[in-house]
Amino acid sequence: MKIVISGGGTGGHIYPALALIKEIKKMDPTSEFLYIGTEKGLESGIVTRENIPFKTIEITGFKRKLSFDNIRTITRFLKGVKDSKSYIKEFQPDVVIGTGGYVCGPVVYAATRLNIPTIIHEQNSVPGLTNKFLSRYVDKVAVCFEEAKEFFPLQKVVLTGNPRASEVLGKDGEKGRLHVGLNSFQKSVLLVGGSRGARPINDAFIEALDIVKDNNYQFLYVTGEVHYEDVLKKVKSVGNPNNVIIKPFLYNMPEVLAGVDLVVARAGATTLAEITALGLPSILIPSPYVTNNHQEKNARSLSEKGAAILRLEKDLTGRQLIEDIDSILLNLDKLEEMKKASRQIGIPDAANRLYKLMNELV
Repeated sequence: MKIVISGGGTGGHIYPALALIKEIKKMDPTSEFLYIGTEKGLESGIVTRENIPFKTIEITGFKRKLSFDNIRTITRFLKGVKDSKSYIKEFQPDVVIGTGGYVCGPVVYAATRLNIPTIIHEQNSVPGLTNKFLSRYVDKVAVCFEEAKEFFPLQKVVLTGNPRASEVLGKDGEKGRLHVGLNSFQKSVLLVGGSRGARPINDAFIEALDIVKDNNYQFLYVTGEVHYEDVLKKVKSVGNPNNVIIKPFLYNMPEVLAGVDLVVARAGATTLAEITALGLPSILIPSPYVTNNHQEKNARSLSEKGAAILRLEKDLTGRQLIEDIDSILLNLDKLEEMKKASRQIGIPDAANRLYKLMNELV
């Protein structure tokens, strides 16, 4: 099968696309791919490092208020459609899939005009403008949350999950624990705010350091590289407890996730796909600075099913954070109930579901 994939702007759109490519290659080593992104976007560096054929178009997003910039965006969209048609005609794909971001607009739309089977993949519980627009034209809409279905034509929607989930399965959790310095005889909490970290989570945990030293579980505290040096200074000033390990970033996140008992994190779609695939309970502190407040809605999808505690950033304190952690790790019945709820939400075979959907359209 020959597949065109487009997705860009953030890792949340790019990494599911890469995970899907890797899984399809396992299922069908003869498959061929072309990735269409933007030259200035994150995808330009990330995708080319994976040795995936890569073409670019120029596109920007629409402003949500009246702006002359939108006229330029329309012009770029039309040019992007023309360029995408050229790439698609040359590559002759069997199917085109968009995983989100502005770049998908002209690419997927061009494919629909050429009568190529098309799918869009929506990772969040609330879709962005591009996928809402494309849903009118594509053949199928793949979603990761039941809550997203209401935003799309119901007859097109298929619940597939996020292909990133497959990348954490089958990993050696014990190896992950040992690699970062966690021992095997205590329960472990992973605190992480994303690749760049999250200052409110950092501040709350630093505030709680006097409390955590007396806990009989251990912490792996990932600050984000931007905040690492500043956090280290603050930690040294109050004393670094023996049960707290601090890292700026984790390059082996799938292995580490497989070895911990509880995760404290933001509520990005990729994070939630990974932790539910593993059946991990979580404390979610959604970022309030994202479009449509979609992280809070993502988090509520888990908390309402008993798989997570939702704690809004404005309500987060060091003491509250430790109380939430204690309420899970010190109550074995609750811990097991949350694990079960998380597993029930997780869709570990998302890549298989998407590949099956592609084959149905071809």
